[in-house]
Amino acid sequence: MNDALVAALVEVERHVARLGWDQPARLFALVRTADLIAAEPALAEHLSVTSPDGFSSIEQDEFHAGTDLGEALARITWPQTVAGCVLAVERAFLPADAEADLPESPEEAALAVAAHPRRLDLRVVVGVTRDGDSHGVARVRDQDGDLLGGADLVPALAAALAHTLE
Repeated sequence: MNDALVAALVEVERHVARLGWDQPARLFALVRTADLIAAEPALAEHLSVTSPDGFSSIEQDEFHAGTDLGEALARITWPQTVAGCVLAVERAFLPADAEADLPESPEEAALAVAAHPRRLDLRVVVGVTRDGDSHGVARVRDQDGDLLGGADLVPALAAALAHTLE
């Protein structure tokens, strides 16, 4: 586990959480904080440097996922100065025993999930680095508990993000 990556994900999740729920997908570049300060010394006073090997996240305001997140990510490539990237996205999930009754049509299934009384809303924040590390954290809406986390939290999303670094 990459502690610097996990710390960056927690920081991004807190940043996104301050603006509440029902947000679109948000994309962040990760740069080594030491490299950022070397390139822009004036930023040093604005950055909290807890680890010399830490990351700073830079939101990509122009990112708009639209209706197909996978397609939007497939169009992204990062310059070598970007050490990794993070995506924050909200999704609705159903318990496994409730998924069997979903309609076949993706559009109808999405509507059924949105209206289901047992639906869980999650904010998932997944990050990857050029070194091959990946991790994810998630928060369940309306539950003030700790963040859930793991290296394989959302493997397909981590793989899509890793392709943007190739």
